[in-house]
Amino acid sequence: MGKQIPIVDYLVLDDGEPHLVAWESVDSGALYFDRRNADAKSGGTEFRRRRLATTGVVRSFTIVHRTVPGIPAPYVSALVDLDGGGSVKANLVNVEPDPDHVKLGMPVRLTTFTAGTDDDGTEAIAFAFEPAN
Repeated sequence: MGKQIPIVDYLVLDDGEPHLVAWESVDSGALYFDRRNADAKSGGTEFRRRRLATTGVVRSFTIVHRTVPGIPAPYVSALVDLDGGGSVKANLVNVEPDPDHVKLGMPVRLTTFTAGTDDDGTEAIAFAFEPAN
């Protein structure tokens, strides 16, 4: 296998199992995926990195039927509330894109996949969630 790089900075691939990390405000506990100069909740300026859970539940979802060339549709786009705090928007995979198969409150877990490979064999790794059951 060639080199792998995460498609977003908050996906960690080289520290055991793949997981997401966020910046946590020391003052309020608010979580941010991007670096901040100040916490929007408290105004504080001190942050620490926090490893997020790889499991959660679907808070909201939509089934996308229109897309760009090269991206198959339909697919499920969801907002996932992570166990222990934090929310993330991601696609759901390994599930039929149908309301009979996707439910609010459905337990899900983080998974990764290769989004593309460059000419040197470096894989861009993306994340999604899949049913936990």
